[in-house]
Amino acid sequence: MSVNAEKPRSNHSGTQSLFKNPILEALSRTHIAVPISIYLISSAGLGWYAFTHTALQKGMIGGLLVSGLIVFTLVEYATHRGIFHMEPTTTLKSRLQYIFHGIHHDFPKDQTRLAMPPALAILIGLALFSITFMGLGEAAYAFFPGFLSGYAGYLFVHFIVHAYKPPRNVFKWLWINHAIHHYKNDTLNYGVSSPLWDYIFKTYSSKG
Repeated sequence: MSVNAEKPRSNHSGTQSLFKNPILEALSRTHIAVPISIYLISSAGLGWYAFTHTALQKGMIGGLLVSGLIVFTLVEYATHRGIFHMEPTTTLKSRLQYIFHGIHHDFPKDQTRLAMPPALAILIGLALFSITFMGLGEAAYAFFPGFLSGYAGYLFVHFIVHAYKPPRNVFKWLWINHAIHHYKNDTLNYGVSSPLWDYIFKTYSSKG
């Protein structure tokens, strides 16, 4: 892997190549509409299958959808805190952390890197669905749409936080919440789509 290992100074409005290989570099970027569309279409398809091709009752499907959404918020929090902000104790960890998330903190307004590249996201999504199916059986067709919808919602919130000024609506609170993480204290406010788990694990702050 030809990684551009030189870490730049923070540049809130700029961008930088992550890979020396032009193909890998192109694959590391995406327009936000691409992954959101993929997740919402996949969610709709799986939800349709749950209603039409499984023995699950409507109430059970609804409960599984909500459960998938809640579980996503926990996975979002745990991934952001435990993987994206892991301690770079080795050269390998340092490079991986920068590829996964460090470059985003250096260039938070780079709109081409506000989501995981679709190719990688699809592979990870298929792996997660396979694991979910092994654990839940056909219930996975109702649970996973909730999980994917949560991911699409997270991407939407993450995009508007970095691409626009504070909105004059309910999203302003989430905008401020994530801005504190980026610009005041990156050991706080790991939740982007929801501060729920920050409250539970006491990593929430309204001031930084």
